[in-house]
Amino acid sequence: MIFKNLSHITFWIIVLVICCCTAQVVNSQEKETGFSVFADSIIKVNHKNFGDLEYAIYKNKNDTTKMRTLATKSQQQNYPQGQAFANIMLGNQYRNTSNFDKSKTLLNNALVISKENNLPEFEIVSLNMLGVIDRRQDNIKSALDYHQKALELAEKQTNKTKSIKKSIAVSHNSMGNIYLSLKQEDLALKEFIKSLTIEKAIKNKLGLAINHHNIGAIYEAKGDLKKALKSYQKSLAYNEEINSDIGRIICNNSIGGIYVKQEKPEEALKVIKPTIALAKEKQDQFYIASAYIRLGWAQNQLGQLDLAKKNITKGLQVAKKYDLKSFIAEANFQLSSVSEKKGNNALALKQYKEAVALDQSISNEKNTQYVNRLRFQYEAEKQTNQIKTLASEKMILEKRNETTFVVLFILLTAVAGLFFFYRHKQVKNEKQILTLEQDMLRSQMNPHFIFNSLNSIKLYIINNEKENAVYYLNKFSKLIRKILVASTEKEISLAEELETMNLYMNIENIRFSNQINYNYTVEENINIDVIKVPSLVLQPFLENALWHGLASKKDDKIINVDIIKRDPDYVIIEITDNGIGRNASSKIKKNKLLNRKSVGIHLTKKRLENFSKPFTTNYKLTIEDLYKDNITAGTKVTIHIPINEMFKLKTA
Repeated sequence: MIFKNLSHITFWIIVLVICCCTAQVVNSQEKETGFSVFADSIIKVNHKNFGDLEYAIYKNKNDTTKMRTLATKSQQQNYPQGQAFANIMLGNQYRNTSNFDKSKTLLNNALVISKENNLPEFEIVSLNMLGVIDRRQDNIKSALDYHQKALELAEKQTNKTKSIKKSIAVSHNSMGNIYLSLKQEDLALKEFIKSLTIEKAIKNKLGLAINHHNIGAIYEAKGDLKKALKSYQKSLAYNEEINSDIGRIICNNSIGGIYVKQEKPEEALKVIKPTIALAKEKQDQFYIASAYIRLGWAQNQLGQLDLAKKNITKGLQVAKKYDLKSFIAEANFQLSSVSEKKGNNALALKQYKEAVALDQSISNEKNTQYVNRLRFQYEAEKQTNQIKTLASEKMILEKRNETTFVVLFILLTAVAGLFFFYRHKQVKNEKQILTLEQDMLRSQMNPHFIFNSLNSIKLYIINNEKENAVYYLNKFSKLIRKILVASTEKEISLAEELETMNLYMNIENIRFSNQINYNYTVEENINIDVIKVPSLVLQPFLENALWHGLASKKDDKIINVDIIKRDPDYVIIEITDNGIGRNASSKIKKNKLLNRKSVGIHLTKKRLENFSKPFTTNYKLTIEDLYKDNITAGTKVTIHIPINEMFKLKTA
């Protein structure tokens, strides 16, 4: 009896499912038939440019079924604009679900159709969209090539329609994102401002939303989290106006990331959790990966280590599946932190090394050099084209063909000469920087320091002082990690530098039986998260203070580091010790230690000199003996490091 009832119920369930499916198929067919008629009318009107066609199809452009219908009908009725447009829209939809191979195929189809039928507006859009795909996959060189070609083609058009202006804005915006990924924030900012200016002029709210978000990313990269949050919220407001779910996902993901950096994990979770659900609904794998990683980051801060590991791993799996290199690196950074908190230091170090290696492969010197070279070539070609135009006009007016040709040839030769001179100078400078960085690393990681530090920790172990041994071993491992990471960076934030020096002093203090009283102070009006300094620039001065100033002193050993801002062009760092002074030190210590000191200071001066080159002001360094009642009372080192005031943007 029970089986009969079950069979009866099963039968009606199957009937119900068949009815639902049939209804969906019928609705889909009716929908397709309705659009088929609409597509015929679009083709009959024969819109010539991209903007008009997009306006006519606007509500249907994200429907893949309808766009396939448009592509088929446009091919049948020989309407290349419709074919190209449909392929672009389909390519964008596949890109948003991270099906990059399928997306590239469709966009390349659109590019070929556009070229064959001389449709520059469609060609420009195709190039830009192909660049966006490569940028998402961190393929820096090819992404920049696509956007550069799109920009060049757009600027050549004499009749710049609204669609072309939008494409120029997209090119500048995308190039800004590329510079940002290579940590060239100032170049990125210039591109975003160019894009924002165009979007304001054509009143494109989507473009305004995108650029305000990207400017927020620059503030975030500079360490100004309040301004970054404000820009992200402004972008979100524009996305709410145009009802863009993708925009909501992007902005809320970034806002959640800011809350995490501000150590507000509860606020972050409120924003990120619904963002994951929305990203899944849109099948946007790019932001699914990012949101899971940031969710795990917030949970890590709350001490929910198992949940954090689970969600970061989910993000990592998505990132690996779709080859999202920057998110793979970010996930490994976060997993390293979780592993360290769980006490698995070996795994933490392995994950950290993987993250650093991948991060460096994205923003390596080759990519940076390639981008700078391409940018220089573009500017040179642009100027050359302007020279050609002016020369042609002069030739028509004055009928001096031969003279103009000679002038043009000389100018082109001069441009080529300047380019090769610039490259030679750049290569020479890069070689000098690399040599300095290598020498600096050797200076920080000398075998004596490592051996003596480990020997000091070993004594704690021998004396059965386990807590001290573990405490200082953790400090030592963190210091070594920071030195290795800092040695790969030309500059770091002043906050990171002070944190590294604090670790260094902790380790060195073991050998002084913890007699050194080390302190640092920062004036209230200084944002040490924003100010950049050469990495590990303070270490040689602290080392000299320790081993030449305080080592021979019996008690009351003090080192103070004061961060001061008396001049808008500089941050001033004063390192003061109450040691025996330089004269007494030079009599006691000669040979090896003296030589080492001079090498350390010499390297630091060279690095400060190189760091100061982009600024209008040069660094200043003074070392003076301190006296009290005509008796030596220590040494003071004063370093003036040039800075840029935090940029002010009129983005309203």
